[in-house]
Amino acid sequence: METIDQRLSILAAVVWLVLALAVSPVCASSHMDAPLITLDDPANTTDVYAFVTGNDAAQSLTTALAVHPFEEPGIGPNNFRFDDQVLYEIHIALGKEDIKAGRATLTYQFRFETRYKVEGTILQAFLGPLEGVIDEEGFDENQNLRQTYKVTKLDQRKKGPMARTRLGSGRVPPNNQGLLTRFYNQNDNGENPAKGGVSSEADLDMYTKRAIFDLKENHRVFAGQRDDGFYADIQAIFDGLDFTGPNKPFDSQGGYNVHTIVLQIPFSELAGAETVGVYASTSRQRVRVLSKKPEKYGDLTLGRYIQVARQGNPLFNEGFVPLARKDLYSRTDPGEDMDLFLDFALAPQLASALGLPDENRTDIAAIFIPDLIKVDLTTGPVPLPGQSGFSRLSIFGGDSGGFPNGRRFGDDVLDIAVLALAQATPPVDPATNVDGVPANDITFNQVFPYAATPLNGRNHPHH
Repeated sequence: METIDQRLSILAAVVWLVLALAVSPVCASSHMDAPLITLDDPANTTDVYAFVTGNDAAQSLTTALAVHPFEEPGIGPNNFRFDDQVLYEIHIALGKEDIKAGRATLTYQFRFETRYKVEGTILQAFLGPLEGVIDEEGFDENQNLRQTYKVTKLDQRKKGPMARTRLGSGRVPPNNQGLLTRFYNQNDNGENPAKGGVSSEADLDMYTKRAIFDLKENHRVFAGQRDDGFYADIQAIFDGLDFTGPNKPFDSQGGYNVHTIVLQIPFSELAGAETVGVYASTSRQRVRVLSKKPEKYGDLTLGRYIQVARQGNPLFNEGFVPLARKDLYSRTDPGEDMDLFLDFALAPQLASALGLPDENRTDIAAIFIPDLIKVDLTTGPVPLPGQSGFSRLSIFGGDSGGFPNGRRFGDDVLDIAVLALAQATPPVDPATNVDGVPANDITFNQVFPYAATPLNGRNHPHH
C-alpha cells in the first residue's frame, strides 16, 4: 500500500505533466483565478474565510472577504483602497436545504465612499504623521484619504422593505505607509516591521482598534488593509512544481497586503442552524450609453449590479474549473454549480491523472459543490494560530475546526487540498509540507479582526 509521501511524490510528477501540457495552470491559489477578473483588482476576490469564534455563552460566525491581490506596501502617490463603484457582499446559507441549493439566506452588503480632506495638495493619503489626534469626522486629523462604508443586511426570506436592515457604518483605517503610520509597527517605530499578532484586543495597534465598529443586532465589522493571509510557493507550482533551487521555498504572497472586510455575525442571527455555507461576491453596475450628444441628453446611465467575481472555497475555480468556464464561474452563483460544475469535482483532472477513482469523487464534490465554505456550527469555537490545538493541516492534523470545515486564517489550504486529492487519511504527520511553506510571513491576531497587521511599506521582505 502506498504511503502518503509516495502519493505526494506521484502527485507532484503528475501535476508537473499536467502543467506542462495545459493551456492554463490547474492547481494553486494565485489570486488570479479567472482571466477577466485579473483586470479588476478592487473587485478580485482573493480569499474568503468563515469560522466559529467566541465562547460557549456568546458564539459568533466570523466571516471575511479579501480583495485586491498583490498590494505593494507603502506604494504612492496613489493608495490601494476599496472601490466606491463595487458592491461587496458576503452571503450566508442557513441549514442543509439552503446549502444544498446553493441559496443565500442572508446577504451582507458593503458600499464604500471615498473623499479627501484636502484636495489642493500632492499629499494624497497623509498630510503628516498619524499620531492619534481625531477630528470631528472621526479620522486622524492627518489622514487625507478617507473612506467610509455602510453595512446592510438582506434577509432573503422576507419581502419588500422588511427584507432590508441598515446595520450601521464604519471608517477605513490608513494603509501602513511606514514612518507616517508608526503605530502599526514594532515598538511604534516606522522603521521596524509590522507588529505581529496579539491575543488581546487591548494590544491591537491604535489604527486597528479605532476601525472596529459595533453594528446593530450585535454584529461587528472591520474593513481595511491587512497582510495577505494566504501562503504557498505558487511560483514553484507554476514552474514545473520544482521546489528546489535558489530562494526556495518561496512564499509567493509574502510581503504583500490585501484589503479585507471582516464581519462577525452572532449565532442569534443564524436561526438555530447547525450548518451554514458562506461565499462572497463583488459586482459592478451595468453601464448603458444613452446618447452621442451628452451635452444635450446626458452621457450615460448606470444599470443594475452585475456580478463580476465570487469565491467560496479556496482553489476551486483555479484548480478544477477549465479555462473555457472560469469567467462563467465568476458570473454565476452557487445555485448553478450542480448543473455547471459538478462534473469537474466528481472527476477532477488531477485524480484522473493519478489513476485514483475519478468518476465518483463524492468526497471532493461534497467540499466544492455547491461552492460554499461549509461550517459545522456544532464544532464550537475553533483554535486559532498560536493557540493550543491549532493545526495548519486542520482535519489531516487532528484539528476538526479548519478547512474544509470552515476556513480560518492560518489554514494551509494548498497542503490540505493536495492531501485530499491524494486520498490521505487523517491523521497525517503534522510535518507534512507539500510546498515547503509552513506558515504565513507574519503571525495572525487571535482576536477580532483576526487578519494580520498590514505590512510596513518602509520595511518588509518579499519571501
